[in-house]
Amino acid sequence: MLVRGIRGATTVESNTREEILAAAGELLEAIVQANELPHEHVASIIFTTTPDLNAEFPAVAARELGWTDVALECMHEMNVPGSLAKCLRILMHVNTDRSAAEIKHIYLRGAVVLRRDIVEQQGVTS
Repeated sequence: MLVRGIRGATTVESNTREEILAAAGELLEAIVQANELPHEHVASIIFTTTPDLNAEFPAVAARELGWTDVALECMHEMNVPGSLAKCLRILMHVNTDRSAAEIKHIYLRGAVVLRRDIVEQQGVTS
């Protein structure tokens, strides 16, 4: 088995605990479902948010979903002028036999603009 990274991103409507946790949970579940990931194959998850999201740690959503034995870390993205606001990203490290081409990276809500190439390739509509 190899360790592979799975990326994902979404946007959050407002900087509230409830919105951040809902968006993080939705993105986590979409990544797991799209990649048919067994929980025990997830090695770690890095969550990042743009600086305008600070009402809660997105990793709390993973804990609430029962991911109590996975290494989790939260950070802020660089504050690049003109970048997508209220954006939450995930980099999930998984143990898998899948090739890099078989991994499905997930972009939801307003974050589809970040990687239209991936979204279109997977046949997802925004």
